[in-house]
Amino acid sequence: MDGVGGTTQARARELPEPVRAELDRRSGSVLIDTEHLAAVRRRFDDEQATALGRYLQASQSPNTLRAYRADWIAWSAWCTAEGRQALPADPLDVAVYLAAAAEQRRQTRDGVRWAYSPATLERKAAAIAAVHAAHGLPSPTRTDVVRLTLRGIRRTRRARPQRKRPVLLHTLEALLAERPAAGWPGEPARRRDALLLLMGFAGALRRGELAALTLDDVEVQVDPGTAEPVLLVDLAITKTDPSGVRQQRVVLPRGARPRTCAVCAFASWTELLELHATHGAGQLRTQLAGGSRKEQDVHRCHDFTGTWLADGQGRALFPAISRHGGIGTIAMSDRAVAKLVKRYAQRAGLDPDLFGGHSLRAGFATQAALGGASDREIMRQGRWSNPRTVHRYIRIANPLDDNAVTKLGL
Repeated sequence: MDGVGGTTQARARELPEPVRAELDRRSGSVLIDTEHLAAVRRRFDDEQATALGRYLQASQSPNTLRAYRADWIAWSAWCTAEGRQALPADPLDVAVYLAAAAEQRRQTRDGVRWAYSPATLERKAAAIAAVHAAHGLPSPTRTDVVRLTLRGIRRTRRARPQRKRPVLLHTLEALLAERPAAGWPGEPARRRDALLLLMGFAGALRRGELAALTLDDVEVQVDPGTAEPVLLVDLAITKTDPSGVRQQRVVLPRGARPRTCAVCAFASWTELLELHATHGAGQLRTQLAGGSRKEQDVHRCHDFTGTWLADGQGRALFPAISRHGGIGTIAMSDRAVAKLVKRYAQRAGLDPDLFGGHSLRAGFATQAALGGASDREIMRQGRWSNPRTVHRYIRIANPLDDNAVTKLGL
């Protein structure tokens, strides 16, 4: 039963061209293949069939669809190689496939490890279930044989979760110190990255939430209690609310220091964006080509009221920037956000494998706990609904708080 997952992907490339073409056709739209869509078109007109396919795709995030596509190709290739039927699938075939995948190992620089974690195997099962559901077929993964197989894998493979290290305040300051030099061509990335790191940390934002932000999602207001500017960030779609039914809002106050003030970073970045939008890339380059500019250690957000850039056009708050300083129109992907954190960690002399996009969100919770914030306060800003998740961060930050071991008199 070798040839599962990554090995199966390699075997899929070795299959005859007609078979590979069939696999690609089957997995082209992930949730609904061309054959099924053609059957829909025979019953309904093109507009209705196209709408169905579009909304089925929109039911999952792009990241989930990418993962499901890879999982479905691997499953289809295994079925082709074993002479099984991928759709509709026999529950016993699915159970055997998952069990074989659980036995796979791969060579890493740290030695031989399991190729797939229990969580990844559960995602593979979810991909198979999603394709069946999109075709109006009962899910083979709901049967006892598949559920018990996954349970057995979890009980057998009690691996410690690989969590990313949190970016704490001192780490954040180290990352900010590693930004490109002021002036051209590093200035655009310098300003954008400062805002991204500060918003991700102070707002406890996920990498996908950062990547999806537009200029229309951020508003500068004056806090009536302190008379200081604050950033109001609206999150239209989040991991816990992918349909955007209840819009979530995050508030970012003025920082105590200009270097760690998200409002100042927003003012600096949008000032540059406005110059770029008004006068073009050439004028921006001319203005920034004077070389290094010394950052003033004073707040620049007191009189900032925002720019005209928030005009309902949905322009990306964090667009891609080329190494030559060119500001694009397409937003950074969530993967690019994670790579950015890793890149800055490496520049700061840290192990990039220990950090990722989640490090900013985890860093907020851990640093807030170190600062004495209650779990309710942490949950509010981080939009956590499960107290157990927050308690895990608090235990990491203050393992001896509310711990009876301190009462033993040792």
